This record gives sequence, structure tokens and C-alpha cells, in this order.
Amino acid sequence: MSASDVSAATAIVVAGDEETRVLLRGLLRLHHFRVEGEAEGAMHALELVRDRHPSLMVADVNLAEGSSSALIAEARATFPPLRVILVAPASRPPLPAPNPEHRPDVVLLRPFRIRQFAEALTPPSGPYRASDSPSPGRN
Repeated sequence: MSASDVSAATAIVVAGDEETRVLLRGLLRLHHFRVEGEAEGAMHALELVRDRHPSLMVADVNLAEGSSSALIAEARATFPPLRVILVAPASRPPLPAPNPEHRPDVVLLRPFRIRQFAEALTPPSGPYRASDSPSPGRN
């Protein structure tokens, strides 16, 4: 990430569990993202997207309210350049959504290594693809 990328690197964190939000916020800050806000569920997350226009949304599949698929679709409709990383347990990886606007850019499966998180922050070279294997990282 270059110096100009760092200045524009803003993110929001969305997770129903406070410990997950703390972990994701810390990892984003470690990688020089400015965390613009946090939300437990989809409604507050969408307010943050509308108000802050972050470059990245890191969302856990477990939300206090709403679904991650609907959140992704509505967030992209609100702010199309938004990149989305979806965090999910490796034991229950999400199925690829049929509509591209419902798909995250990256699915990061827990548990993951810090290196895998860092790789997920880098924009993918191609479109989202569902992986046949449950290995963590880019899909």
C-alpha cells in the first residue's frame, strides 16, 4: 500500500459480536486503515456507508440484525465503489450469492492468519469467484 493509499484507506466494521469488532478494528488499524465506525447490524452499517463513504467494509456473517447478503447489496447500491470483505467461519462458508451485487469482494474464513487478512485488503485482480476448497483467503 502506498502513502497515497493510506490517506484514502477508510473502513467500517460490522459484526454482531463485540470481540469480533475489536479484533477486526485492530487488524485494520495495524494495516493503516482509518476505522470510520462500527456497527452491530445492517441498519447502522448502512447509515455509516451513507454518511462516511468508506473505501472498505469488513463484515462478519453474524450480525445483530439483518443478513450479510442484504447488507452487501444495499451498501453497494448506496456507495458503488465500496469494497467488501466478508468474514465467516470455515466450518460454515457462505454460498456464493446468485447476484453479483450481493457478493463480497473477498470471503475470509476464520480462523485466519494476519497475512491472510493483509492479502484480503488488497483489491483482487479479477472478479469474485467461489472457491471449491474451504481454504482461508481470497475466493
